[in-house]
Parts: sequence; C-alpha cells; structure tokens
Amino acid sequence: MIALGERIKQLRARDGRTQEALAQALGVTAQAVSRWEKGICYPDMEMVPAIANYFGVSIDQLFGYDNERERKERDLIERINALNARNAGVDVCMDECIALAREALSEFPSSEGLTLALASVLFNAGYVRYGEHHLDDEEGYSVYDVARHRGYAEWQEAIKLYERLLPTLSAGPARCQAVSELSQLYKNVGLRDKALALADAAPDLEGSRPLLRIKAYDGKEAVRAGGEALVTLLHTSAELIARIVLSDGHLSPKEAANALKGAVGLFDQVCPRDYGSEAGLLACLEMLRSYYLWVGGDRDGAFEALDHAGDFAKAFDALSGDTHTTPILRLVGEGRAPKDSAFAAELPDLWPWWDVREGDRVKAEISKDPCWKAWVRKLK
Repeated sequence: MIALGERIKQLRARDGRTQEALAQALGVTAQAVSRWEKGICYPDMEMVPAIANYFGVSIDQLFGYDNERERKERDLIERINALNARNAGVDVCMDECIALAREALSEFPSSEGLTLALASVLFNAGYVRYGEHHLDDEEGYSVYDVARHRGYAEWQEAIKLYERLLPTLSAGPARCQAVSELSQLYKNVGLRDKALALADAAPDLEGSRPLLRIKAYDGKEAVRAGGEALVTLLHTSAELIARIVLSDGHLSPKEAANALKGAVGLFDQVCPRDYGSEAGLLACLEMLRSYYLWVGGDRDGAFEALDHAGDFAKAFDALSGDTHTTPILRLVGEGRAPKDSAFAAELPDLWPWWDVREGDRVKAEISKDPCWKAWVRKLK
C-alpha cells in the first residue's frame, strides 16, 4: 500500500493522463489525487477496483505485485540456468540444480520459463549421470541404445515437460530451445516419428532466426547480424562433421581424423587465431580427433591433437567478453566464460567428449602413456 501513490503516478504518466482527468473519472478532487501520489493519504479500498479499471490493469498490477512476481521468477530462471551450465559434462551440482528448479516450479506452477528450465536441467542430468550410448547396427552404422536410454527417469520426465510446453509456447528462443532439446530426447529414446514431426513443422534453413535477422537489418546492424549467422553456421557445420564421423562406422580412423581436422580448419578459413567462445567446441573436436589418431596407431599425432585441445580450452577459459579481431567479425560480441570456469583442467575427465565405440578401452590405453600425464600437468 505504501507505494500505491507512486504506482498511480507511474500509470498516469504512462497513459498521458492528468490528475484532473483521473479525479473526474473517479468522482474525487484533483487535490485528492495529488495527495495520493505524494503519499500523504491513500484512496479508499472501495475505490481501488475503479482505479485499476481506469488504467486497464489488475489490482495486483496496480499494487506492483506482478512486477515483483515476474522479477522473482526471472531471477530463479537465471539461477537455475547458471547452475545447470556448471554441469558441463561433469556432475558438479546436479542435485542442487534439480531441487532448486522443482522448488521454483512448485511456487510458480504455471510459469513457462521455469517449466522449460526444469526440463532443460533434466535433459542435462541424463547426459551427466548416465551418458549417451550407441550400438553398431547390421550395416556398421552407429545407432542409439534406445532401450538403455528409455530407463533414464530424468529424460522421460523432461519429455513430458517439453510436450506440455509446446502447445502454448510462442515462437522465439525459448521455443527453439524446447524443440531442439525435445527432438534430441525423441531420438535418444527411439521416438523417431515424433522427432520427424517436429522437424517437418520447423522452417527450413533460410527461415532460421540467424539468417532472417540479416534480412531485418541494413547498414552496420546487417554486418553484425551477418557475422553472428556466420559463426552459428560454422559451429553447426563443425558439429555436423563430428556427428557424421561418429555415426559412420565405415570410415577408417585416419579418414575420421582427417574429417575432424577439416572441421577445425573451417574456423581457420574464416577467423584464424580468433576463435572466441567457439574455442570450447574446437577443444572438443581435437579431443575426438586424438581418439581416432590413437586408434589408427598415430600416437604422436594423438598427443599433438591433445595439445591443441588444451590450447583451445585455455583460450576459452580466458575469454574477456571482447569482440572478435577478425575484420569481418569485428562487430560480433563475445560471451564471457563463467567465473569459475576451468574447462582446460577438466579435459582429462571429459575426454573424448562424445560417446565413441571403444572409449573406455582406448582411454585406459592412452592414459597409461607418459605423455598423457605430461599433458594433464600442462592443463593445470
């Protein structure tokens, strides 16, 4: 009630109304409205619904409760997402993150943002706690171990949350995130028809947000949007190469390693030595490349790739938030790594990042090599 007068003043200014106009609509004097706004006295409670109706707001909005609620909800979403980001391949605080998300959603059960936050946390929890697992089909291609994945309670709950959200979630980043993560979960548990239905309902590449943003601008903003789209396409292309390599069991280790070297080379063609936040992806690609080099018998090449991975990871940890120095990307802003980021030090635990056919066996081998211990020391 203390801020009611100030709230009336804000709403009146928002609508361009005078104290006299409000007073006339309510059947009071302009002096009374002035006293309300100065906090000298307050309108009678019986008059509150009429004031709210005059400004086209609810009584809660008139008292500022909605703003407070929205602020708290937004703060909770930011806290949950920040905690979730700390569990990047390693269970750092997964239980705490899930508990916070559940508690927040119980307080705001109709919140789309918190529903999405919990679903995304559960999506991540499945990977962190149990991992993504693959099998070889009869033709030698990698397929998902859907029987195993169906036993992940976290993923089953996440699917239900995403499916509850999508019918009402409007177009925008939140919907894109929900569709992307739900599509992956459908694939993980073998619901191919549902994954295809989501894909068929989505726009083609030309209708994607990064490319449409280019068409929305001209001048300097068009250059910035073009640079952002280029970085996104580079990232997507490099990931596609990695996923093809992982899925195609017909590739020799040498062919796989060369393809991954080409994926890293995409960035050198556009932004040599100026990788920004993409350095994190490049570190993962180099770790995967080291796996194939080792399997192919190129031990020296494997550790050379690991050294590259370490350099990329250290560059990621050192991100300052500045823009790129590459001329065509100079307007693209860079994100800042989390304050507690120690990606480089985590590489030995995360190796080789993606699920591979003989990951455990190869890691047992490569980690016995003295060069592995030397590599780990350099990361610290």
